[in-house]
Amino acid sequence: MRFRPGWRLKAVLPVAIVLLAGLAVFELATLELEAPERFQVLGVAAGGALAVCAVLLVALAALIQHPLVELSRKIEAVRNGDLYARVSFSDRDDDIGYLGRNFNEMVRQLRESRDALQRIHQTQMSRAEHLATLGELAAGLAHEVRNPLAGIAGAVDILGHELPASSPSREIVGEVQQEVRRIQSTLNELLDYARPKPFDIRPADLNSTIEHTVQLARQQVASRPIDIHFVPAVDLPPVEHDPLQIQRLVLNLVLNALQAIDEEGFVDLQVSAENGFAVVKVRDNGRGMTPEQLQNIFRPFFTTKRHGTGLGLSLSRRIVEQHEGSIDVESVLGKGTEFVVRLPITIKKDEAARSQEIWERSKS
Repeated sequence: MRFRPGWRLKAVLPVAIVLLAGLAVFELATLELEAPERFQVLGVAAGGALAVCAVLLVALAALIQHPLVELSRKIEAVRNGDLYARVSFSDRDDDIGYLGRNFNEMVRQLRESRDALQRIHQTQMSRAEHLATLGELAAGLAHEVRNPLAGIAGAVDILGHELPASSPSREIVGEVQQEVRRIQSTLNELLDYARPKPFDIRPADLNSTIEHTVQLARQQVASRPIDIHFVPAVDLPPVEHDPLQIQRLVLNLVLNALQAIDEEGFVDLQVSAENGFAVVKVRDNGRGMTPEQLQNIFRPFFTTKRHGTGLGLSLSRRIVEQHEGSIDVESVLGKGTEFVVRLPITIKKDEAARSQEIWERSKS
């Protein structure tokens, strides 16, 4: 074990060396004295040197050792969670006092940060419980509404068939059927949000998954001057994902882009590989969004569309989180929007287990 001299030895050793050197010089200066007198003088000088060292040690113990011992004890208290610990030497007008004041200030800031985090955590937990309750109520309400709605839809269909071909009421029946389908779609989205299905994450070809989604989206704009362009990734290895959920995610992003384009435009999709992640970009030249809208687009029930439910992007973010990925968005009002989805090519086992735990918790 390497020898590490303590602070006492470091402080006293230079003084002792100087005193010993002084004694040597003093001895040379007293060579002319008789031996008894010389030994007596040297003894007095040595005693004085020892007294100086002792006084120095006592002074250093009072000025340095005691504050260091107290500081070490307070650091241990802070490590054990006591953020009200303070040192008593912070009022000294020297470097030790400066150290004490900095320590007390650091502990104060830690305490305030902990209190702020606790308040935020309590607020988030309260909000999560509130949302969970609302989700339960919404799911129950959706179940209660969906069955009578199916009966209404069937009755409207029968009425539509029984009406004469020349009846002006046929147009109204068509509008009612369209509204019923819209309500059914909203209820299905609400149920999917409140009761998410288990994911089937497995290695699969992400290019094929998105290409199938692009084909579905092109059918939506067959009669509109909008170009949907897809650039797959070259040499992309199999990506661990749920193909059905990723198709749903990308289709939602593409349909949002199509709805944001008023006339002629484009939607570009691109897949690439970056640092262990598969990156999916969806870009359009639509209306874009304001900074205020960007801050809220992933909130449940927030929508910028006239007939939107506000659940599509919230569900999309949940899908990405279940894949241990991330989703970011940039938008310029009047110029367009770009979504960037990053999915890990290989999901770690502990992360997959945590994803399953999130799904299980969302069911309870």
